Amino acid sequence: MMPPLEPPRYQMPTPAIVLEKITKSYDDGSRSLEILRGADLTVQAGEFVAILGPSGCGKSTLLHIAGGLDRHFTGQVQVGGNGLTGLDDRRLSAFRSRAVGFVFQAFNLLPGFTALENVFLPAYFGESTADIRGRAQESLERVGLGAKSHRRPGELSGGERQRVAIARALFMKPPVLLADEPTGNLDAATGAEVISLFHRLNVDEKMTLVIVTHEERVSRIAGRVVRLVEGRLVEGGS
Repeated sequence: MMPPLEPPRYQMPTPAIVLEKITKSYDDGSRSLEILRGADLTVQAGEFVAILGPSGCGKSTLLHIAGGLDRHFTGQVQVGGNGLTGLDDRRLSAFRSRAVGFVFQAFNLLPGFTALENVFLPAYFGESTADIRGRAQESLERVGLGAKSHRRPGELSGGERQRVAIARALFMKPPVLLADEPTGNLDAATGAEVISLFHRLNVDEKMTLVIVTHEERVSRIAGRVVRLVEGRLVEGGS
């Protein structure tokens, strides 16, 4: 006699990022300034989330905490189901190199290095160099700069330099990309190109993106918008 059929069991995917009750203060000398006040955020795998708010409200601080760049806070952080609280420097560094890619407002490219060398630089001291050039070239192809791999930053436009920085963030093939004001140093046209690239990475490659910005144009392509208001995150529409 056959056993009765059971309904299929579905397992929800692990959220890409979970921030719980994140509090962060700065010492202003005479007093303590609380910039994050119990902020909560859950980002599902494959989401594109834009965090909006005025300059100085704590958006960048929140992003640095989510990516393991800032350890001085209270609360809990999980990325891909792995808790970051309590990790020592070695394990935190390993997490950053594999689990997340960072893109900053300042491109942070070395002027004496080519685009290709800037892309594979994070792996240069930690891996065999046998295939890193090929992987770096692939990253540049993904952002549309394969033909300019041997140019130095001074020979590239602002938008191209930011795309090199994005290629560097993609080099280790992280599942999550964190971007801090990535269009802040770009004019409207080149900023639109970079925003379009983020959209393609999310839609075509299913990459999880979290972008902090004060620009409303970024929110137009994000699947979800949250706003940082008085140290807490509130849903802000889409």
